[in-house]
Amino acid sequence: MSQIKSLRTGIKFKDTPIGKIPVDWEALALSQVTEINMGQSPSSQDCHDYEEGLPFYQGNSDFGSKYPTVRRWCKKPSKVAKEGDILISVRAPVGEINIAPHECCIGRGLGAIRATKINSDYLYQSMLFHRKALEKVSQGSTFEAINRKDLSDFMIFAPSINEQNRIAEILTTVDDAIEETDRIIEKTKELKKGLMQKLLTRGIGHKKFKKTEIGEIPEEWEVSKLDNLMSVKHGYAFEGQHFGSKGPVLLTPGNFREDGGLYFNGRNLKRYSGDYPKEFALSPNDLVIVMTDLSPFCKILGNPALIPQGERILHNQRIGKIVFRNKKVDKNFLYYFILSEMFKRVIKSTATGTTVRHTAPNRVLNIKIALPNLSEQKKIAEILNKVDLEIE
Repeated sequence: MSQIKSLRTGIKFKDTPIGKIPVDWEALALSQVTEINMGQSPSSQDCHDYEEGLPFYQGNSDFGSKYPTVRRWCKKPSKVAKEGDILISVRAPVGEINIAPHECCIGRGLGAIRATKINSDYLYQSMLFHRKALEKVSQGSTFEAINRKDLSDFMIFAPSINEQNRIAEILTTVDDAIEETDRIIEKTKELKKGLMQKLLTRGIGHKKFKKTEIGEIPEEWEVSKLDNLMSVKHGYAFEGQHFGSKGPVLLTPGNFREDGGLYFNGRNLKRYSGDYPKEFALSPNDLVIVMTDLSPFCKILGNPALIPQGERILHNQRIGKIVFRNKKVDKNFLYYFILSEMFKRVIKSTATGTTVRHTAPNRVLNIKIALPNLSEQKKIAEILNKVDLEIE
């Protein structure tokens, strides 16, 4: 959208409250071209995890790249969005956008915007384009949020309907190509899960297997508790008064990806400018795992990451650092084992807490692993790393 403000060249522009636009475009409030429906949470007694009633979306935690994922249903919805409505997060993080793929119940973390006098695909692209401006509106409130009036008064660019159609067609074609790429990536991720399961339990080229307490594994492999191979070191409780925009990066659970590894952006990057014990500065290639999970549905508890090269990263509390007791296990092989569904199942089943889930070193170290020799461990890790590189 930022590159397609108009499909014509050599035209004149005019000033508007939201910037310069072509003279024959308009700057319109959403209330002039849409209907706005703010979400409302239904009774918890009417919501459940099985398929009865309408799909229920509570907030942006249900959002995907373009369409939300159904996790709950509601028998008696308070507020309903129609198929094709634009769903917008009205609570932090404000401005995240999805499209309702069907009629659905919306909770108080969402609003639904229905195009009435504007091309709906153009409106979707326009809302994506103006998302940063919506974030600025929300920052004026005590809790980052926007209300019906904020949305009603929010202004967007509006060319003629013919130009809206052409702009929407171009950008939708780009979106479709991105979606197809995403589908291929997701399929590769699913194939990787199956490959991980096979390699971590059957190995490479084995013919004979034996039964063990954790299932059937190659005859040459052994079963070991993680406690025999490693320990888990807790992070440091850094002082909140020194959090800010300067200093080394402070690693938090929010930096961990659901599929392993780390990511940093404007929302989740935290820095620390105070003094700290030097032993809590992480080194490149250190292996760390999440010990506390605030995310919905416990998506990152126990997830691993290898510390990247570059900026200094600090070992914060509720992050565990793996310290190896011996050389019986390859670090990259262990990374993939910790990333596996086998490991995750045990971590989730032994976690404590309700809204916030916790694990502990003793629970991690009590987990058993099927262990090939070091050479085979490295080969397995190399195969899985190649799949990761394809996904990236």
